[in-house]
Amino acid sequence: MSLEGKKLGFIGTGKMGSALIKGICNAGLFSPSNVYASDLYEPSLDELKQNVGINVSTDNIDTVNNSDIIVLAIKPQIIKKVIAGIKDDIDSDKLVISIAAGVKIADIESEFNDGTRVIRVMPNIAATVAEAASAITQGSNASKEDAEDALEIFGAVGSAIQVTENLMDAVTGLSGSGPAYIFPVIEAMADGAVYEGLDRKSALVLAAQTILGAAKMALETETHPGELKDMVTSPAGTTIRGIKVLEEYGIRSAFMQAVIESSKRSKELGK
Repeated sequence: MSLEGKKLGFIGTGKMGSALIKGICNAGLFSPSNVYASDLYEPSLDELKQNVGINVSTDNIDTVNNSDIIVLAIKPQIIKKVIAGIKDDIDSDKLVISIAAGVKIADIESEFNDGTRVIRVMPNIAATVAEAASAITQGSNASKEDAEDALEIFGAVGSAIQVTENLMDAVTGLSGSGPAYIFPVIEAMADGAVYEGLDRKSALVLAAQTILGAAKMALETETHPGELKDMVTSPAGTTIRGIKVLEEYGIRSAFMQAVIESSKRSKELGK
């Protein structure tokens, strides 16, 4: 395993950074003793130290100096400032992985010293439960082995694929933001069942499990979603009645436009 003996660092322990740390440690890919994290917000560091057992600091340099792979789990608006504070401590032996939405590899590389190895990744919040959908793309100085390391790290918390960078905004709009599109669907489906008399707790369990099961069928059977839909939809039955309503309310158009608009916003953040 190419990751054997390596140490992993995170700069930024917000919701996404913390989700990734917990998911990666729970998957057993890195021992918590080989994971380092830094942030200015001490409560998040304290929570990770207490509940996960990683090493924490309020100084980014501590994370950089102790790590072979450094994940920049920060907002795009502050990435230049963060890089300025660590770039002179990053040498060619270290790999930098950025998950800052919309920030292009060329822009990241231009802020570091020449030769810095950079991988860009767009994960999602489902890393918390080891079901993230992540896409990676490698920078000009990163090797095939670097890309494989990134795929292994993010594959430990879900599924990870490699794409060309021109597709990363589409990935952001689809899987990066996608969980937020689905949570209201779970809530709305449960609301419908509550309206019909089911208790709230049962309705939420059934709604969430229904979506989980449908997604698992799509992934594991590799069958087109339209064909899977037809498997459930009998003539003049209950399902086709519900499908008709979804079509009348423009469900396909709404989801398509959500992905498109999110992708546009990702492009704006990268300018």
